[in-house]
Amino acid sequence: MSSPDTSNNSSATTTNQSWGGRFSEPTDAFVAAFTASIDFDKRLYQQDIRGSIAHATMLNRVGVLTDAEKSAIIDGLEAIREDIGRGNIEWSVALEDIHMNVEARLIERIGNVGKKLHTGRSRNDQIATDIRLYVRDEIDVINAELTRLRQGLVELAYQEADTIMPGFTHLQAAQPVTFGHHLLAWQEMVARDQERLADCRKRVNVLPLGAAALAGTTYPIDRHLVAELLEFERPTENSLDSVSDRDFAIEFTAFASLLGMHLSRMSEELVLWASSQFDFVELPDRFCTGSSIMPQKKNPDVPELVRGKTGRVYGHLMSLLTLMKSQPLAYNKDNQEDKEPLFDTIDTVKGCLRAFADMVPAIEAKRDNMFEAARRGYSTATDLADYLVCKGVAFRDAHEIVGKSVAYGIEQQRDLSELRLDELQQFSDVIEQDVFDVLSLEGSVAARNHIGGTAPDQVRAAVQRARDALKTLQSAHRTETSA
Repeated sequence: MSSPDTSNNSSATTTNQSWGGRFSEPTDAFVAAFTASIDFDKRLYQQDIRGSIAHATMLNRVGVLTDAEKSAIIDGLEAIREDIGRGNIEWSVALEDIHMNVEARLIERIGNVGKKLHTGRSRNDQIATDIRLYVRDEIDVINAELTRLRQGLVELAYQEADTIMPGFTHLQAAQPVTFGHHLLAWQEMVARDQERLADCRKRVNVLPLGAAALAGTTYPIDRHLVAELLEFERPTENSLDSVSDRDFAIEFTAFASLLGMHLSRMSEELVLWASSQFDFVELPDRFCTGSSIMPQKKNPDVPELVRGKTGRVYGHLMSLLTLMKSQPLAYNKDNQEDKEPLFDTIDTVKGCLRAFADMVPAIEAKRDNMFEAARRGYSTATDLADYLVCKGVAFRDAHEIVGKSVAYGIEQQRDLSELRLDELQQFSDVIEQDVFDVLSLEGSVAARNHIGGTAPDQVRAAVQRARDALKTLQSAHRTETSA
């Protein structure tokens, strides 16, 4: 909300005519600006008008509005929607919010019949409906971007199924893996995020309209009809909870926080890998910037900024949790503060996902550098230990033998695979010529040939399973949309 002008905070403004009958003096100008939400809830105009059209249709069906009144209201609302879309509406702070701004213009356009639209509802259930419609719409947009990101990761993983790189623990080279396997780990993170989003959508997709202010209404409304018209799964069950519930907004922001955490982890690795110290990947120029003073610089600004925006989303989650933690039933004005953190979370998530979905397919792996880094890190030491165990050596003894072998390799400045057989045999006489089959990087990754393993064949199989899952997901989404 824009900062109100406090220079005239003793002046007054006209009392909102939707509720001013009980008041003996107009609202203070500062208070009017302080309590207004139109500066940010105007983005809900599409959902507000759609909800009002469904409400008017229902009121006509149950006999509260005549056919002529319904037609006049719907035509008026459609015209207002077009005006807003063209930018031909001047929003009024005095009218407080999107609901009263739309209603006031409807009355201006069609006369007193416009005043009948609010029959059987309150701004409390109206805003609860608008937000759910809005979040549902945005979830569908975000879901499509998640699918696009997953597709990019899966196809890049297929390209890099044989590309060997060091796998890390504690940011120290641990065991060799394939770059394709690493990318599929990212894909698993995003797949879980997409499942969480789909689950969240189920709880978003219930209709609060009809709860009115808090207790329901005496009019013979048909909430199931409105739910059908607005494509909600069902009406809500309790009027008190309907107008005060913001769990769905918190749940969405929790999803966004987990997604942000995953994107931040990916970003951190891309920033490291793009540095000259790692030099594992080349990010496309269009996702990087330069330095105003150092002409050689190519800064990974997109992943850095995505990493930074994660904290912003975390803050919004805490804001919404704190907003709701002490509220008594039912609706309270506090809930006006739910929109800005929710809206900014949605905008931030969409921007981050678009950046990643566009960038990932264009990442170029520097395969030789990755291979050399894996070779330098004694990453096949565990393979040597496993080899010894298969020869009958107890694992703890094998661990010690390999440790001494690595220490010797460090002293000689050679990898285990570069040591001669006689040099390895000084640490254990069970080592034979076949040891070099497991000490090579290629042999190491190929040996992990089981579901979930890093072997190239397993990476390609995992890619196909992910492709199939994405096709099923897209088919289900198309079916749901057409229905």
